[in-house]
Amino acid sequence: MKQQTNQQIAMRVSWITMIINIVLSIFKFLAGIFAKSGAMLSDAVHSASDVFSTIIVMIGVKISGKASDKGHPYGHERMECVAAILLAIFLAATGIGIGYTGITKIISGNPNELSIPGMLALIAAIVSIIVKEGMYWYTRHAAKKINSSALMADAWHHRSDALSSVGSFVGILGARLGFPILDPLASIVICCFIVKAAFSIFMDAISKMTDQSCDEKTEEEMRVTIMEQPGVMGIDQIKTRLFGDRVYVDIEIRADGEQTLNQAHQIAQMVHDQIEHRFPTVKHCMVHVNPASSSQLTNNMTEDEKF
Repeated sequence: MKQQTNQQIAMRVSWITMIINIVLSIFKFLAGIFAKSGAMLSDAVHSASDVFSTIIVMIGVKISGKASDKGHPYGHERMECVAAILLAIFLAATGIGIGYTGITKIISGNPNELSIPGMLALIAAIVSIIVKEGMYWYTRHAAKKINSSALMADAWHHRSDALSSVGSFVGILGARLGFPILDPLASIVICCFIVKAAFSIFMDAISKMTDQSCDEKTEEEMRVTIMEQPGVMGIDQIKTRLFGDRVYVDIEIRADGEQTLNQAHQIAQMVHDQIEHRFPTVKHCMVHVNPASSSQLTNNMTEDEKF
């Protein structure tokens, strides 16, 4: 039920941002034409590319939310990582394209390559910065809420568009003030930010597809939770692995070997239930009970007698 709710949140955010991107792209395209601004036309194309990236996110989230089946008994969560990787590649290509355009303009040495744009282009750039930055924070908040790597990648794509609009603003303003070189220089700086964000998204998605363990803080919190359960005498092993944006946990605990099978099962069940309750990202927790040795029982009794 929770997974379906997360999927609904992601789809709603994606639909909202896609509609805003379509309207914003049309506005910037018309502003670029009427204000005779090549920078704004390029920015409009960049905004239109966000529509494509959002579609990738929607497909990835939709597939990852499918229930387990015979061919995929562990679910489809990693498809969201695939979507994040595709977005990272698309984001990097966009950044490199912006940087390449800036470099070629500088190499050409033609200060007249950027024509003097009208005031409408400057207004469009300001509107784009405000709207795209707002979309970044809105999408980022939703991504953190449901722990979605694909949605987070889409958020950074919005941020890249905001940075692109900053470059457009600087270029347009510089051109109006007689310094057209500012446009290509800003493009190169923006390229570096975008490529860095793409690399971070790519590495995060890759780590979630290669069974990387949880961070040490989370594992330590799990250890504390396990040891709080009555009947648990120790932890022999705890292993975690990321599966897309969910976590699988394998635990081996020690308990009194003289207990009945039902008693040992109840202890394991308590550990299982508490781990899945306190850590919402845990999809499944497997608990194995090992019998404590006589020396461990003696040591445990000695410790209890101290209190």
